[in-house]
Amino acid sequence: MAPQGTGRLRVGLVVGVVVAVAVGWGMVVGAMWGLQRQLIYFPNRSPVPPAVDVLAGARDVSLHTADGVTLGAWFVPGRAPRDRGMAVLVAPGNAGNRLGRADFAEQLSRRGLAVLLLDYRGYGGNPGSPSEEGLLADARAGARTLEALGFPPERTLYFGESLGAGVVAALAAERPPAGLVLRSPFPELADVGSHHYPWLPVRALLRDRFPVLDHVRHSDVPVTVLYGDRDGVVPSRLSAQVAAGAQSLFEKVVLPGANHNDPVMFGPRVAEAVARLADSTGPGD
Repeated sequence: MAPQGTGRLRVGLVVGVVVAVAVGWGMVVGAMWGLQRQLIYFPNRSPVPPAVDVLAGARDVSLHTADGVTLGAWFVPGRAPRDRGMAVLVAPGNAGNRLGRADFAEQLSRRGLAVLLLDYRGYGGNPGSPSEEGLLADARAGARTLEALGFPPERTLYFGESLGAGVVAALAAERPPAGLVLRSPFPELADVGSHHYPWLPVRALLRDRFPVLDHVRHSDVPVTVLYGDRDGVVPSRLSAQVAAGAQSLFEKVVLPGANHNDPVMFGPRVAEAVARLADSTGPGD
């Protein structure tokens, strides 16, 4: 039998280890709570050049949000021989700025679709800091600007890339468009966080929720869902859940071998899917 003092020492060591682990865990969770938006949003804050220097016929426009933020954006008119008479509000993902989506805007413009390519607050030289509420306010301002340019909701498609899918799904619930295109969507942001940080209580910690599936399962707006089947950022199974749960799914497009940011995810196949949805919902139908 071990001496009584030895037993007490062992108990003390165990308690000390448990307390140290608990304190360390609490510090990690507290740090993740405080830094979570830095783990969600990766803005390129650099100013972008004038729109016309990047895209033929494009122009700079200013968006004015309800909470007093003025944002820079680009408007690109449709310039294909066939004018579809519709516009696309492009809500980007969580990284970069609108300069990195210029080629995609050109793809849409060639197909006769006007494009409003926005940058959220904190991105592309815009003031402010991103949040779920802020991004939705920015998208609302974009939709109002398109209406002022002659494209009311019934002549507009909302395109949401990754995190932007959460933005446009919420916008569509308030202001239904002609159609909704979700590229690499997730049911809600916590699903992505839980995948990448399985050791953290993500659902309890997360402030910005972006509940995509809750919106599209109750909406009669036609929805196209696109995703790559090798996505390492938003697992393909999550995007498939959105497609399966959408009440008014128009089309599901799976790009074989494609990862989240591969060029194909911004290329002609995605633009063609947007054009197909426009043709099915446009003024001529």
